[in-house]
Amino acid sequence: MSLFQTAPRAHRTGTSCAGSFLSSVLIAAGAAPALAQTTLAPIVVSASREPQPIDRVTADVVVIDAERIRASTADSIEDLLRREAGMQISRNGGPGQNASVFIRGTGASSAVVLVDGVRVGSATLGQVEFEAIGLAQIERIEVLRGPASSLYGADAVGGVVQIFTRQGDGAPRINANAAVGSYRSYEGGLGVSGAHAGIDYAASLSRESSRGVSALRPGDQFGNFNPDADGYRRDTGMFKLGYTPAAGHRVGLKWMRSRLNAQFDGSEFLASNGFAQDATPDFRNHLDTEVVALDYRGTITPVWTTTASISHNDDDLRSGGSVLQRFRTQRDQLTWQNAWTPATGQQLVLAYEHMKERGQADNYLEDVQRSNDAVVLGYTGQFGDHVLQADLRHDRNSVYGGNTTGRLGWSLEIARNLRLRAQAGTTYRAPSFNELYYPGFGVSTLSAERGRSVELGLNWRAGASEASATVYHNRVRDLIAYESDPTPPNCPADPAYAFGCARNIGNARLQGATLSGAHRVGDLRLSATVDLLDAQDLDAKQRLVRRAAHQESLSADYDAGAWTFGVATLTVGARPDGGKQLGSYTTLDLRARWRVAPGWQLEAKLLNATDRDIEPARDYQALGRQAWIGVRFDGRGL
Repeated sequence: MSLFQTAPRAHRTGTSCAGSFLSSVLIAAGAAPALAQTTLAPIVVSASREPQPIDRVTADVVVIDAERIRASTADSIEDLLRREAGMQISRNGGPGQNASVFIRGTGASSAVVLVDGVRVGSATLGQVEFEAIGLAQIERIEVLRGPASSLYGADAVGGVVQIFTRQGDGAPRINANAAVGSYRSYEGGLGVSGAHAGIDYAASLSRESSRGVSALRPGDQFGNFNPDADGYRRDTGMFKLGYTPAAGHRVGLKWMRSRLNAQFDGSEFLASNGFAQDATPDFRNHLDTEVVALDYRGTITPVWTTTASISHNDDDLRSGGSVLQRFRTQRDQLTWQNAWTPATGQQLVLAYEHMKERGQADNYLEDVQRSNDAVVLGYTGQFGDHVLQADLRHDRNSVYGGNTTGRLGWSLEIARNLRLRAQAGTTYRAPSFNELYYPGFGVSTLSAERGRSVELGLNWRAGASEASATVYHNRVRDLIAYESDPTPPNCPADPAYAFGCARNIGNARLQGATLSGAHRVGDLRLSATVDLLDAQDLDAKQRLVRRAAHQESLSADYDAGAWTFGVATLTVGARPDGGKQLGSYTTLDLRARWRVAPGWQLEAKLLNATDRDIEPARDYQALGRQAWIGVRFDGRGL
């Protein structure tokens, strides 16, 4: 966060009839006859902290696999995530700009993000800077939608996003890609992975760059517009090494680093200029994030598996124009987890976590620290067609004392391939360092958020077809939000708070429905999602900012042998932001792939094909039409 930005970054947070689109979902996922072949259910980790078939968990979980990631037209991880039901984003401009992800209407700080099991993000900002994460290293993403504090602690109010990077196996494998696009954009990456004699390895490097457009529109409310293009460059690297001394035992080391250099529009008020507003400097965010982790997983007995890990996450941001301000946070975490499986379909998980956060920022945060110790107890049991899941977690925080959260879930196969789910849980979120201490924004008396959530869902899966529907209701007490009205009693009576502050909203209600479906007809695959959201500040009787009342996506892919063609649409409804109603919009993306030889393919895509003018957040603008063409290679045994 920069002192030179007139509107604090913590401001980043976000009904029309969707009947016709819902019809598309039902058609796409419709009652196709069950296929003769058996398709194994995906294995997920996030729902219980241990690998489980997705039909043996009671939570609402979606898996985005490697094929979907590579085939998507998404320009970033946040753009990829918002194509899933229940996920919305807000971004201060185009790719590379500050991005926030909202799960089921909760704030940007209300989701836990893990990379290979390691919690990442900025303790000052209180959220993950998704703009620093590239897609090149990602092998799979799991999204747990719904209360998850009972498994992952503070901040998992809306859910959990868990990112898995590639792990080596089998013969050596080389993957590479290169592409060029409009707005002087380019990307390229190279990776290698494999395993031999008990040692597995994976390493990759990538770079992405774009000249972009001005992040702000002329005439913005704070006078920060600068007509220069606000581009970015992102370099990422990853290295993983594992050793298996005996079957069922593996020791692993991982290192990941990302460096982002992104331009943005802002203003500074310097004494040398008589404290007059100056929006002409070249403002940039120089963000350097690093994760290092050492872990062990071993099968001690046929019924007992233990996992231990120690990790370090460093988030270092230098932001500004003529003068740079530095924000640095460090997170150290120790985890010891045990899974006991006394009988088939029965599992008990016991875990201990210790986490220490440290924050430093120029001019206001010298060396603030807080620590958290937690014990987690989880149970998953299958009784015929019934599945029962229960989690309980107690956190002892050095600042906020003790917090106990729980979750209870149940599911039942009510018909062949059709499962009914029900779940209830409690959550909490501790304020970030910025929300507590940032000058002219933070308020040290903020309380932690506390919430209660219930949901009911249906899941259907048969062969290559699937559909799901979930309705949920989440009540949050003391929701932390950006207050744009600086008048007392909302903000401190201090001129420094002229643009607002962080505050607790007495009561917030987040309720809605998510629907998704996918169906294959020969060589044609259809998929669709619908997100209906009612996010209300009950005290002020108004919608929470930057949350659309509805969002829909629809995609179709046709595989014609060596050729694959795809089309994807995304519709985002109107949403309030800073006293303005942002208009709804629909984007159309086109893509094509040609497999020219084994392991080789040419790719082309046209994003925002209709050149729609999009305002993703108040006074900001996204890219217009953008064309890409590239080549990709993925091969083994070379």
